[in-house]
Amino acid sequence: MQNAKLSLSGVIAPIPTPFDAAGEIQFEALAQNLQRWNQSDLRGYVVLGSNGEGVYLDQEEKVRVWDSARQLIPSDKLLLAGTGCESTRETIALTRRAADVGADAALVVTPHYYGPKMTGDGLIQHYQAVADASPIPVLIYNVPKFTGVNMDAAAVARASQHLNIVGIKDTSGNITQLADTVRQADPEFQLLAGSAGFFFTGLAVGAVGGILALANIAPEPMLELYRLFLDKQWEAAADLQRRIIPVNGAITGRFGIAGLKAAMDMLGYYGGPVRSPLPQITESERQVLKTILIEGGILT
Repeated sequence: MQNAKLSLSGVIAPIPTPFDAAGEIQFEALAQNLQRWNQSDLRGYVVLGSNGEGVYLDQEEKVRVWDSARQLIPSDKLLLAGTGCESTRETIALTRRAADVGADAALVVTPHYYGPKMTGDGLIQHYQAVADASPIPVLIYNVPKFTGVNMDAAAVARASQHLNIVGIKDTSGNITQLADTVRQADPEFQLLAGSAGFFFTGLAVGAVGGILALANIAPEPMLELYRLFLDKQWEAAADLQRRIIPVNGAITGRFGIAGLKAAMDMLGYYGGPVRSPLPQITESERQVLKTILIEGGILT
């Protein structure tokens, strides 16, 4: 039986980290963004995941960001800290520090530098060791497009037997794999769809919610899709899913994190620049993105 104290059901925003032009973290901007997001019914936030450019922050910066965010995130909303590192040892150390500043759970990306050696058995051992040592629940983060490593359903199911491994964010977009994960995993294990592009489909095959980049700029449509699904208004939910695909594709694929931040700027949040070596969005790209946001009904 899994740890039932942490419900992941709902829509979670994987928030960007605000930087200035020199690459310094803008904590005041983080506070302003969170105060606005807090007005919605978002279940919580991933802080320093992929959209947070977590790989570009050092350990002390990460702890400062988590600490600042925790002070601004209400107790009824989750703080999921992106603590995954390449080594098990460093992941454990960072996860403990996230727990110390109040993170509710750790989102741990699959180690991937030595990709061919990251077999199912090796990944399971890694997650079990982290979960054994972690004071907070652990979620697997499967994001093959960034890591080149895919943790398949069978491996996830085996890992799900650990009492402190409570869920997975799967960004693979492989709906068969998502469905098979739900089929094979412990009944209390929670699957989260990792992109708004397949949120409805993910829910249909057993996801309890989603960690969705689009929720940063359009939390209400994402929450509405979730509500429609729960209310069994399938056609309305599917229609909304179809309408958000172009916008989601622009900010998660075509323009990436720089595009997400540009969209935030257009919508009155603080987006700001990305941290080097990520390339900034160009002015021509910004105009294309603006048109997509208007056509998608996100920007008026």
